[in-house]
Amino acid sequence: MFKNFIITCFLGMLGIILGAFGAHALKEVLTSDELISFNTAVRYQMYHVIVLLFVNMYTGFSTKQKNTISWLFFSGIFFFSGSIYAIQLTELTATSIWFITPIGGLFFILGWAFMLTGFLKKNEKEIKK
Repeated sequence: MFKNFIITCFLGMLGIILGAFGAHALKEVLTSDELISFNTAVRYQMYHVIVLLFVNMYTGFSTKQKNTISWLFFSGIFFFSGSIYAIQLTELTATSIWFITPIGGLFFILGWAFMLTGFLKKNEKEIKK
C-alpha cells in the first residue's frame, strides 16, 4: 500500500525539481515552443500526482483498484511526460519517438476510465440500498 505513496511522493518531488529546472535553467536553452512542451509534461505529471494522492487515500477503493489506477497513472507519467522530457533534454527527436507520448496519454485515459468505473459501481450500489 505504501509503495504507491512512495512512488507518488517521488514523482511529485521530481515534478517540482523539473519545473524549477525548466523555469530557470532551460529558459535560455529551449525555444519558447520547446519550453511550453516541457511545461506541459511537468503540468500533466503534477496533475496526476495530486490525483494519485486522492486515489490512494480514498477508502472507497479496494487495494486492487488503488493499485490498478496507480500503475496506469504511473505508466502515463512515464510514457507521456517522460517522452516529452526526453525529447526536450536529449538529442532524441519527436519523430524518432513520436509513438511513446500518445501511449502515455492512453494510460492516463485508462486510469481515469478505471476510476470512473469504480465510482459508477459505488453509485449503483448506493442507489440499490
